[in-house]
Amino acid sequence: MKIGLYFGTFNPIHVGHLIIANHMAEHTNLDQVWMVVTPHNPLKKKSTLLDDYHRLQMVYLATEDYPKLKPSDIEFKLPQPNYTVNTLVHLEEKYPNHEFSLIMGEDNLKSLHKWKNYEAILAHHNIYVYPRISTESENLELKNHPKIHIIEAPVVEISSTTIRENIKLGKNIRPLVATKVWEYIDHNLFYKK
Repeated sequence: MKIGLYFGTFNPIHVGHLIIANHMAEHTNLDQVWMVVTPHNPLKKKSTLLDDYHRLQMVYLATEDYPKLKPSDIEFKLPQPNYTVNTLVHLEEKYPNHEFSLIMGEDNLKSLHKWKNYEAILAHHNIYVYPRISTESENLELKNHPKIHIIEAPVVEISSTTIRENIKLGKNIRPLVATKVWEYIDHNLFYKK
């Protein structure tokens, strides 16, 4: 089975994440997209993150009506901070019959050369890249690599940061997240402070 791994803190998961994940599941040769909830991104301050369980629960609520999209807590059990290369090794050992690929935005592809053991990732895994408005494609040195697949996907510029800021300001963000996610956030009074 071909699995696309879409990593994120999903703090919170929003419709932009769902649009990209569903597009990858429907318009590439991937059988499923696993939404891998990252407990701690080395590049983000942990203090701004909602509890891991709550973020996983929101991903579950957002994806339960999409059979090809699956929440994953695989990184919860791995040493912190998480590095993608270590997660891939762990997944290959646990699921030897699956073929794992990465899903990322053009902005992440631009910094891929800074990732731990990025050459090993590129040697063994395909990477499906979706467009971002904020990136000049001409600057992407790796874009012609045989393992890199640029996918024409909808350009979605919704940010979890903006959603959190707007909740704090008392703004209505309901159109930006799945209904069940909004209800979960609202019920738990998340991001109010």
